[in-house]
Amino acid sequence: MDIGSTIRAIRKRKNITIAQICELTGLSQGFMSQVETNKTSPSISTLENIAQALKVPLAYLLLKKEERMHIVRKDERTITTSGPANLKVEHLSSTQNVRMSIVEIPPGTMTGEAPHAHEGQEVHVVIKGRIYAEQGEDGAEFAEGDSFSWNACTPHLVKNIGEDTAIVLISIYTENENGQDLF
Repeated sequence: MDIGSTIRAIRKRKNITIAQICELTGLSQGFMSQVETNKTSPSISTLENIAQALKVPLAYLLLKKEERMHIVRKDERTITTSGPANLKVEHLSSTQNVRMSIVEIPPGTMTGEAPHAHEGQEVHVVIKGRIYAEQGEDGAEFAEGDSFSWNACTPHLVKNIGEDTAIVLISIYTENENGQDLF
């Protein structure tokens, strides 16, 4: 863990000097310097005092870099194609177990030639267009603003039943880190 660098970055961003943080926490400047250079590991109680002085949650100081906010700008998104119809998949963002994508489905096109199943749970929001979704024996039509969810281990498919390209926002949760490609 690189807690010291995190503390130093927050302190500098908030224009707080080491002397000021020491005054607020009762810690010595030498000790704070060692904390910020990762030469010593402070106790949880000490970290809590530092977090309070910095006005940040203690949990934030304990996060690993990969657990912090991950930003993907619109022009930085990864775009892939999926399935026999080469559906456009725009990958928005992800965490260890959750991925969000926007899928464009041209008129008359389905997510596959037949229903398919895979690990995970999915939540869908129709952003634009009209689609038909089927899971097992259940099926329904959805329009802009409608949403649905399912356990993806049951065979399912989605078909664009409208005259224009349908756009669907999909969030997928899997137990596996970074899950398999599910489209």
